[in-house]
Amino acid sequence: MQHLSEAVFVVMCDIVGTSQQLVIRRETSDIREEVDRRLTPNDGFLQMLSGSRREGFRLTESDVDCMFWKNNHRVITDVSQSEYYNTANTVLILSDSSVSPPGFTLLQLLTPSRNSDVNSARFRMNDRLYISSSVYKQLACSLFRSFFTTEHGPCISGVRGEKEYDNAFCFACDFWPSSASLWIDRCHSWPNPEVVDDIVRNGCHFVAIGHPLGPHENEEWRISFSQAEYKLVYSMNHSQFLTYGLLKLFLKEVINQQLQESNKLLCSYHMKTTIFWAIQHDTLTHWCPQNLLAGFWICFKLLLKWVYKGICPNFFIPQNNLFLTKIHGSAQNTLFLRLNELYRKGLACVLQSSSIRSTIIDVLYNPRLSICTYEHIMISEAKYDAELITESRNCMRLRIYLSDFCRIIEVINTIEQLIESPLSHNQFVVLQNLTTSILQQTSFLQNMNTYTYANKQKYNVDKLSCHMLKLATKFGCISDMIYIAMYFRETSRYREALSVIVMTKVKLAQPYVVFNDLSEKLYTEAVGGQPWSTKIRHALAEQIELINDIRFISELIPEQQAAAANDLFALNIPVFVMFYFLEFLCYRHIDTTLSQAALNDLQVLVHCDRGQYIFRNYRDISWEILGICQQITGNLQSALYSYQQSLKQYPWNNIQTATQRRIQEIVQSTQH
Repeated sequence: MQHLSEAVFVVMCDIVGTSQQLVIRRETSDIREEVDRRLTPNDGFLQMLSGSRREGFRLTESDVDCMFWKNNHRVITDVSQSEYYNTANTVLILSDSSVSPPGFTLLQLLTPSRNSDVNSARFRMNDRLYISSSVYKQLACSLFRSFFTTEHGPCISGVRGEKEYDNAFCFACDFWPSSASLWIDRCHSWPNPEVVDDIVRNGCHFVAIGHPLGPHENEEWRISFSQAEYKLVYSMNHSQFLTYGLLKLFLKEVINQQLQESNKLLCSYHMKTTIFWAIQHDTLTHWCPQNLLAGFWICFKLLLKWVYKGICPNFFIPQNNLFLTKIHGSAQNTLFLRLNELYRKGLACVLQSSSIRSTIIDVLYNPRLSICTYEHIMISEAKYDAELITESRNCMRLRIYLSDFCRIIEVINTIEQLIESPLSHNQFVVLQNLTTSILQQTSFLQNMNTYTYANKQKYNVDKLSCHMLKLATKFGCISDMIYIAMYFRETSRYREALSVIVMTKVKLAQPYVVFNDLSEKLYTEAVGGQPWSTKIRHALAEQIELINDIRFISELIPEQQAAAANDLFALNIPVFVMFYFLEFLCYRHIDTTLSQAALNDLQVLVHCDRGQYIFRNYRDISWEILGICQQITGNLQSALYSYQQSLKQYPWNNIQTATQRRIQEIVQSTQH
C-alpha cells in the first residue's frame, strides 16, 4: 500500500505538478490580481481568476473561470455597515436572505446606481428595489457576446482557442456572511487561524443564479466562496492537493467514463467539497506521499456516504445541500450503485484510471522497484523555467490602458510600489515583464501624439522613446528588440531598423532559444544555472503583442481597429512573422531584391510551418500579414488567396472584418 501510494504520488506530480510548479502558478496569479486591483478605476470592473486554474491545476480539460464585478458597487449584510463607505462614489446593495434558502439571497439596491445594467435589472417588491440576477446576467454578459455565447449556471461560457472560458458577473462583499459564521468556529484543526482570518477579512461574492426550487429563482443570488476556496486549497500540503487532483482524475476517467452526459451528476466542485471535509474531519493523521491512497479512500467513502443519503453539505453553509436538485430518486440510486460497484473492488478501482494504470501495474509486478518522492529531482531547472515563462506570459494579458501621461505615471508608480514590497522571484518576473510592456507602449504612444509638437519637442520625445525602448531590452527577451525596429521603421529610419533586425536575427538563430517548445538539453547547456536576467535576454523569444489602442505599424491599423471593435485588447503576432514583415517593409526603401527575399521567407514560413514557429491560434494574422505584403507588391491573386486562408483559420485575433475589407478592395480593383 505504501509503495503504491508513493508511485501514485510521483504520477500525480507529473500530471498535476510539483509543489514548486504550483507556487509559480499561484504567485503569478496573485501578483496579476494585485496589479489589476490597484490599477482598476473606481468605476471599472475588477477581475479574479477562480476555479481549478486559480488553485494551480493546468489539466487540459480545466476551464478558465473568471469573476467580474463593478469596483464601486458593494454588498453589505447589515445596514449598519454602510458607515464604512462613501455613498457619493459607492453604490450600496443589501443582502436580504430572509426569504431565501441557505446559501442564497435577494439583493436590495440601497443607493442609486449609474450602471445601466443594474438599473435595467431592478424590480420592485414590497416597496423596495431589488436587482434581478437573471436580468443582470443577461445584460452584463452582453459585454462579451463576441466570445461567449452560452449560459452555464451563473456564467456565460465560450471557447477561445483550445480553452473553455466561464465568466461570472457578480457583486463583491467585504464582509463574511452571517449564514457562514459557524464555519469560523468549526476551524479547530484546519485551516490555521491566520488563513481563517484572511478568508473572513476578504468577504465573499454574490453570483447571478437563484435556487432552482425556491420561489425567487430568477431574482436570487448565490453566495460564492470562490475566494475562500482557493485560499483553502493554497493552505493544503502537497499530498492533500494531489489527493484532490486524484479525485478529479478519478471522476473524469472512472466514475463518468461510461455515463451519458446527462447522467454525469457529480462534478469537480463535489470533489473539492469532499477533500475539504475530509481534511477538516482530521480522519487521516498524516497526509504524506506514503498515505496518498489512504487519503483518497477516505474521501471516496465519504462521497459514497453522501450519495447514499442524498446530502452533500456545502463546506461553508452545511444546510445548503449541493445534491438537492440533481441527485435524488432514480438518478441517485443509479449513481450509488455505480459508486458501490467501485467501492467493492477496493483500491483496485484506481487501476481503472488510464492516466495512472500503467505505473501502478509496473509497481505491482516490481515490488522492489525504488520510488523517489523527492520533488527537487523530479523536474529539471529547464522545465521550471518553462513553467515560469508560460505563467508570466498569461499574466501579461492584463488590460492596462495607457490613455495619457497621467495614466502612465499612475501605472509606473504602482509598479514601483509593488517592487518595493516583499516579492517572490516569480512575482518579480511578472512585474519585470509588465514594465517592459509599459515602456514599449509608452514609446509608441508618445510618437502618436507628436503631430502638434514643435521640432525641438519632437526631437526630445523621440530621444526619450528610443531610450525607453532600449531600456526595455535590458530586462526583456530577444523578441523585444523587434519593437525598436518597429519604432525606427515608423519614423522612417529604415537602415537603423534593419541594423536592429540583423542583430535580432543572429540571436534568434541560436538553437537553445525558446519559441513554442523547449529543447531542454540545449537550453541547459547554454544558460543552465545562470541568473534569470541572463536566461530571458539570451534564450527567450515571445510573440509580438500590439495593443489595439496604439499605432505600432501603419499597415496593420485596419486589423487593430477590427480587433478592437470586437473587444480584443491586442493583436498577437508570431515573432518570425513580424521579423520578416518588418524586413520586407524596410528593404522596400533600400533594396527591392532583398525586400522580395524577405517576402519569400515569410511565404515559406506561413505556408510550411507546422506549429514550430507559428501557434495554431496565430495563423489568422500570419496569413493576413503575408497577404498585406503581397498586395503591396501588386501580386493581387496571391494576396487574395492569403486573405481567404486567413478567414479559414481560427479567428483568435478577430480581424475578419479587416480581412473582408481587403478582399473587397482587391475584387473591386480587378473589376476596373
